Amino acid sequence: MEIDATIHELLEQLQPITLEQMSEIRLMNRTDTKFVTCKEKLVELLRLAQGKYYAQVIDGSKVANYMTTYWDTDDHHFYLEHHNGRAPRQKVRVRTYLDSNVSYLEVKTKNNHGRTKKKRVEVPTQDITGENGNEEFLQGLVHRGMNDIHPTVRNRFHRITLVNYGKTERLTIDFDVQFHNMETARDATTGQLVIIELKRDGNVFSPVLEILRQLRIQPSGFSKYCIGSVMTNHQLKHNMFKQKLVKLSKLSKTNINLK
Repeated sequence: MEIDATIHELLEQLQPITLEQMSEIRLMNRTDTKFVTCKEKLVELLRLAQGKYYAQVIDGSKVANYMTTYWDTDDHHFYLEHHNGRAPRQKVRVRTYLDSNVSYLEVKTKNNHGRTKKKRVEVPTQDITGENGNEEFLQGLVHRGMNDIHPTVRNRFHRITLVNYGKTERLTIDFDVQFHNMETARDATTGQLVIIELKRDGNVFSPVLEILRQLRIQPSGFSKYCIGSVMTNHQLKHNMFKQKLVKLSKLSKTNINLK
């Protein structure tokens, strides 16, 4: 597609930053904010980011490839905790960085103040077992073991990572998200949708916030697990997501909304 070619062309014009250089960036008082937009707006954002941001490069590429499998209980406890707005709440997932073929079992916990903490252990593949300390890792964090949870939704997506010249913020940009539900065997895609997450050091000046305001891109929560679950399992409770699904359908130019 022409728009994808334009995105890659603009990425190539951004100065590169390596993983080693990225490790120097420590956001000690980090705040996270998500935004949802479309590829047309992403093109404008990348144009306005020229001269202000580095683009992370891995093995010569500025676009990384990810795969994530979410695990849940038979009654979808983790999904429903999010849907019902409970906090603290947790998610269990296995994320694979496809370019390096490295996988991690991760537990994400969001507390009552909106802060998210992530703990992880490296695992050999996406198909985890209770061996090598995984059982103890899960029991210690979510009080459930391998026999209590199973894989539910898997996604694949592309990610761009930008860092401002002042190295006080990191921006992840995810697109071309594809879902596969392991319970229903349904597949779904997000079309033109783009998910942006801004991670910055406290309330320091943010060049991209000015760009986002200029492009009229508003903060908006987005859970890949919850949206992927709703799109591929129509039996799940989803009334709290209905308004968001209508908005996402318009942005993605895909029928995300449920009948």
